[in-house]
Parts: sequence; structure tokens; C-alpha cells
Amino acid sequence: METIKQIINSISPIAEPSLEKLASLFEEINYPKGHLLFRQHEVDCTVYFIKSGIARAYYRTEESDVTFWFGKEGNSVFSYNSYINQTPGYESVALLEDSTLYRIDYHQLETLYATDIIIANWGRKLIEKEIILVEERLISRLLLNASERYKNLMNHNPELLQRVQLNYIASYLGITPVSLSRIRAEIK
Repeated sequence: METIKQIINSISPIAEPSLEKLASLFEEINYPKGHLLFRQHEVDCTVYFIKSGIARAYYRTEESDVTFWFGKEGNSVFSYNSYINQTPGYESVALLEDSTLYRIDYHQLETLYATDIIIANWGRKLIEKEIILVEERLISRLLLNASERYKNLMNHNPELLQRVQLNYIASYLGITPVSLSRIRAEIK
């Protein structure tokens, strides 16, 4: 389990005075499995970092949930639309395990960005890294077939396959649970 200072510096190392200032504003909180951090169509500008646990972002349709992201230790969790535009987010984010998180409010971050250029640059790096992750997920979904997406998940995030329900994995890959079982059987 990483400390908030380790997570901050993994995004972009910052000088100790700014690190202390930023880290001091995070609150460590615990939530049980199943807790919703964000609800679809609601505004919530909170930023979280996962100390321990797994989170799943999904969009609920009339027929099903579409999973498009999993977060694990060290990852940030926030609703981009709520955070950036202060408008309702399109996703829900649920915890898949009992989790410990670091939490900070948008307004606290904005105050730091306005008063400390080192923290402002750190915030820019955070968003840049998030954009790259979104781009990688999009490219994977558009250019790889389901079997390749599953192999990619196996190679880059094998622990998710042990910690996340297979129906959520199937949804994330854009396939049915039956298709996922077939792919898993072929790979073994």
C-alpha cells in the first residue's frame, strides 16, 4: 500500500514544501465493497487516489452496465466531466473490494493550483497521464479483437483477473461472459 506522498510523486515528483502542502489536504477514508464513489448523472468534483482496493467505472443502460475502467492501488479516481466542467458525470464508480482511499475536494486543489506553480504543474501531469490512459483504452477497444484485448489485460493487469468478477471483465472487453469463457479456454 502506497502513501499519498508516494502516489503524488509517482505522478510527477515535486519539491518537499509543495509535497507537504498537497499531501496534508488529503483525507484517508475507508469504504466497504459496493460503495458508490460517483453516481451517473450527478455532479461530484471529489478526487480520490486508491490506497488499497479496486474500483470499477461503468455506464448503466436499460439493458446492462458497460464497464470501461478499473482502478487499483495508486490510481486516481474522479469523474472527468464533473471535475473539469462541474456538470453531471456520465459514469458511476463502484468499489469492488473494501477499500482505503485518499480524498481531496476540487476547491482545495484549485486553491493550491492558483497559489503554487509546482502543484499546478503536478495537476497538469496528472491530467496528461489520465488522457494517455483514456487514449490507450480507446485504441485497444477500436483496434484489437476481444482475444487480443484479453491477452493485453493478462499481460498488463493480471491481478485484475484474480480480483474482479468475470462478468465485469467481459463487459470491459466488450463481450459476453460466454465469449470470455471461450477465449479463456483457448488461451489455457
